[in-house]
Amino acid sequence: LFNSHITLGKNGVPVAENFRLEQSTIADAVQAGQVRVKTLYLSVDPYMRCRMNEETGSDYLQPWQLSEVADGGGIGVVEESQHHNLAKGDFVTSFTWPWQTVAILDGNSLQKLVPQLVNGRLSYFLGAAGITGLTALLGIREKGHVAVGANQTMVVSGAAGACGSLAGQIGRLEGCTRVVGIAGTDEKCSILVQEMGFDAAINYKKGDVAKQLRELCPGGVDVYFDNVGGDISDTVISQMNQNSHIILCGQISQYNKDVPYPPPLPPDIEKIRNERNITRERFLVLNYMDKQEASVLQLCQWIQEGKLKVR
Repeated sequence: LFNSHITLGKNGVPVAENFRLEQSTIADAVQAGQVRVKTLYLSVDPYMRCRMNEETGSDYLQPWQLSEVADGGGIGVVEESQHHNLAKGDFVTSFTWPWQTVAILDGNSLQKLVPQLVNGRLSYFLGAAGITGLTALLGIREKGHVAVGANQTMVVSGAAGACGSLAGQIGRLEGCTRVVGIAGTDEKCSILVQEMGFDAAINYKKGDVAKQLRELCPGGVDVYFDNVGGDISDTVISQMNQNSHIILCGQISQYNKDVPYPPPLPPDIEKIRNERNITRERFLVLNYMDKQEASVLQLCQWIQEGKLKVR
């Protein structure tokens, strides 16, 4: 059994020295209601940077504890069960899966998975058909105000990431007529356009982003799926239309700094936001878990139909 531990910081970029890998043993006996699982997949997500601070900035996220096992979204297979609803060989998932090769977990904390829903690609339940896909779909439906026939332009930052690459595709499926991504390499940009159906993509490390945005979004921006915050977002917001909407998914450019969440906008950008009545509301996918089941089935259907491309 290998455990993964972290040491906490506040400001700065996490480095390998913040983590350590240890070997230990677990109990032999599986108690009533428990299962022993073998870990198959672990999800490494941007929000985890916030869990490396003593204060996560969120009431729904607990900080990782020093020298305790790190945890997050995970998938495993049941090796032994003392739980009435779980049998050996079942695939299961949890949002608080410990980073260890083998674990004994409370069966009630686990959700059983149906591999056929994702054409047997189990890892999709941590991505396109998991919390990542849910964040993209529910973000667009709850905060994007996307409507078929409304001729809307959507811009996605962090567009080649797990969430952004899905968000652009879902924006199109939900009715946007134009989808433009912002990413950090030419390769990512070409994947977005050639494989994932974006109309265009901007490499923010090359050329004038504001100028390229104006050319690619001549009618302005109606919906902005924001994964990054910072300068990129300021540039996009300044080209947004009256009564448009920001889907505040993430602010990765700010996570290594000690700032509140969501980080306040610079005064000149906040002025634009107010004058144009642009919504920028905190979005937590966990607040919409009543829609989880139907939404996951929708994501799985799109995956099976080839409408949602996953890398």
